[in-house]
Amino acid sequence: MTAITLPVVPADDSLSKYFNAVWKFPILEREEEQLLAISLRDHGDVNAAHKLVTSHLRLVCKIAMGFRGYGLPVADLISEGNIGLMKAVKKFDPDQGFRLSTYAIWWIRASITEYILKSWSMVKMGTIASQKKLFFSLRKMKNRLGILDNGDLKPEEAQKLAQFSGATESEVTHMNQRLSWRDMSLNAPVKNDGKSFDTFQDILEDTGLSPESQCAEKEELAVQHSILTKAVSALPERERDIFYQRRLSEDPPTLEELGGQYGISRERVRQLEARAFKRVQEAVIAAQN
Repeated sequence: MTAITLPVVPADDSLSKYFNAVWKFPILEREEEQLLAISLRDHGDVNAAHKLVTSHLRLVCKIAMGFRGYGLPVADLISEGNIGLMKAVKKFDPDQGFRLSTYAIWWIRASITEYILKSWSMVKMGTIASQKKLFFSLRKMKNRLGILDNGDLKPEEAQKLAQFSGATESEVTHMNQRLSWRDMSLNAPVKNDGKSFDTFQDILEDTGLSPESQCAEKEELAVQHSILTKAVSALPERERDIFYQRRLSEDPPTLEELGGQYGISRERVRQLEARAFKRVQEAVIAAQN
């Protein structure tokens, strides 16, 4: 795709001007979005790509603002999210039947979260999906459970978080320590056995996978993502949207909220969700066999 000119993301102290500029771009109707996506895919139409990207810049801002608690400039998060958005626009297939925003949200989040993980520490926070999920959800869980985010966890707090997250207590404790270490110097002294002191870098260990294992995992995830995307794309539009919101959203709406959105009962939403999940599950199993 030819380079697309976008509003410049300024420093955090002048983001309001950027937000004002971004919110001036109109939101596209489904039919116009479809035509622009087809024009981009079939003819490489740069003007179509520009409209598709700029109409979703506000989506990037909303997502980026949700990651403000990790000590990184919001401007940088927005810039990374814009990169993810452009990748999504380039790969978007209008024939799949869903809106660009539904597809782009995953690329935007992936781009931002990968940037945070790379920027957070010289040692990777985690390489498997469960560790990454814990990294980005721990603060939110502590807030929900009324646990102060100001240091080491008490045993009962670690136990409560473990039950809430599905992780082990040691995983919760370790990740909480990593989050607390963000601004500490590598040469800062850390008490070891109560008497002697090591430097912070002495106690760091890389618990990540080997490069070979990382490559294999990346390939496996790509295959799984492709299978899941095809399975979800085959669902009817309403079931597909309910499946995305209930099963793939970081903050899923309630059955009542979706019922109000579609004008149907809570029980009907539950039935549609269950049916969609069963169809996707069967399609994924069939593709893997």
